[in-house]
Amino acid sequence: MIISASYRSDIPAFYAGWFMARLRAGFCAVANPYGGGTHRVSLAPGEVDGFVFWTRNLRPLLPHLDEIRRVAPFTVQSTLTGYPRALESSVVAAEEGIAQLRELRRRFGPRAAVWRYDPLVLTSALDAEAHATAFARLASELAGTVDEVALSVMHPYKKTRRNLDQAARTHGFAWHDPPAEEKQALLARLAAIAVEHGIAPTLCSQPELLVPGLGEARCIDAERLSDVAQCPITARESGNRSGCRCALSRDIGAYDTCPHGCVYCYAV
Repeated sequence: MIISASYRSDIPAFYAGWFMARLRAGFCAVANPYGGGTHRVSLAPGEVDGFVFWTRNLRPLLPHLDEIRRVAPFTVQSTLTGYPRALESSVVAAEEGIAQLRELRRRFGPRAAVWRYDPLVLTSALDAEAHATAFARLASELAGTVDEVALSVMHPYKKTRRNLDQAARTHGFAWHDPPAEEKQALLARLAAIAVEHGIAPTLCSQPELLVPGLGEARCIDAERLSDVAQCPITARESGNRSGCRCALSRDIGAYDTCPHGCVYCYAV
C-alpha cells in the first residue's frame, strides 16, 4: 500500500515528530473523517510500497528522510506559490521552499519531488498577469531542480467562500471564480512558461480545464515511486474524487489540523 501523508494536513511541517514515532512503532491509527471510528494502518517495512508527502515546509522532516527511505521509497508534493500573506499567512518564504526542493534534488535525485503551484486563486491583488510573473520567477529558480509542476484552479467550496470572504473584508481585496475560458487561458500561459524552463506542467483533477500542453497529474504516482525506488511498484488507479488519476493509497492525516493559514484551503 502507498501511504499518503497527507492531503488532509501538513504532516511534514507540523507533525514530523508524530510521524517518526509511528514509523518506528510500525503502525498508526487513523480516524475515519466521515465517522466510523479509527483504523490501524501498517507502516512496517515490507507492508508499505511507498510514501507520498504533501507539504509546504519539509524542513522538520528533512533530517529523517534517509531513515524513512530504509522503510520504503518516498516522493514529495511540495506546494510553493509565494502568494500574498492575506491569502496564506503562515507559510515559509518562497526562498526557503526553493532551498528545500534543491536539497531534495541533490540528495535524492530529480524524481523525488513535484512542485505544486496550486490552487490558482484570482483576486484584485493577484490577477492573471501577477500569476504569470510570479510563476515565471519560481520556474526560473526551479529549472533543473524539479521535472513536473502540478497546477489546479481553486474550487469555491462553501467553507472556502466563507474564509475568502472574511479575508477579503479584513485585507481589502476582492476575489472571484472566473469562467472556464479565463481559467484555461491562464493555465495555458503557465504551462507554456513551465515548458520553457524544462518543467512538465500537469493539471490536478480538473479534466474539464485541460488545454494543449497540459498533462493529467498523478499526485500519488506509482511510476514516479518506481523511478525513485529503481524497482517496479504497481498500484491500480483509484482517485479520491472525480477526475483524479492517483494510484490507490491510504491517507493518514486529519482534516482541520493544519495551521498554515491558507484561506483558500479545502482541508480546514
